[in-house]
Amino acid sequence: MTARIQRRIVPVTPFQQNCSLVWSVAERRGVVIDPGGDLDHLRAALRQEAITVEKVLLTHAHLDHAGGARVLADELGVPIEGPHREDAFWLEAMPEQSRMFGFPETVAFTPDRWLEHGDKVTFGGESLAVLHCPGHTPGHVVFHHADGIAFVGDVLFAGSIGRSDFPRGDHGQLIDSIRSRLWPLGDETVFVPGHGPESTFGQERRLNPFVADHLFDDA
Repeated sequence: MTARIQRRIVPVTPFQQNCSLVWSVAERRGVVIDPGGDLDHLRAALRQEAITVEKVLLTHAHLDHAGGARVLADELGVPIEGPHREDAFWLEAMPEQSRMFGFPETVAFTPDRWLEHGDKVTFGGESLAVLHCPGHTPGHVVFHHADGIAFVGDVLFAGSIGRSDFPRGDHGQLIDSIRSRLWPLGDETVFVPGHGPESTFGQERRLNPFVADHLFDDA
């Protein structure tokens, strides 16, 4: 099957957060997912790929994922969509987050569109399905494309899972989000995590020490 979308991963911030540039092959119009900072790097990548950005998307509202969103969206004249409104308190605390971690000063903001489970995000004739996957944060969402790729933020990593010790994190909820909302997307689905290398859901179901299927055989 010919791919309908392409992606370029640009690690940003001292936390090396995976910002994703995603665009339609047919129209070269796309989105920027989780522009946490280092906007000069993102601007350069956008110029190199010669894509037109239609939206900025957020999986969740932690600083390393959302810290550059307002500035970038305003520069490009595009809306911010996501995360789920349960992360509003994190966006309101953006200035406090930046001071806490020694990041450049950021401003509190409200996205142009809060996302709900089952929503669609469109760009360049393509769409991403929205899955609400709380646990790391209460308003975390995942974006899935029919090409068999998911952008999962800090829900799941290659060989690990997201932290749940932040305010309103919930370990049990995180595990349920992974098993009930990500696994049904299929073992062959490739996922881009918020940090580190890509993997597949099938690989994590076999080997991930936190959510591998064998850990739940007696559940």
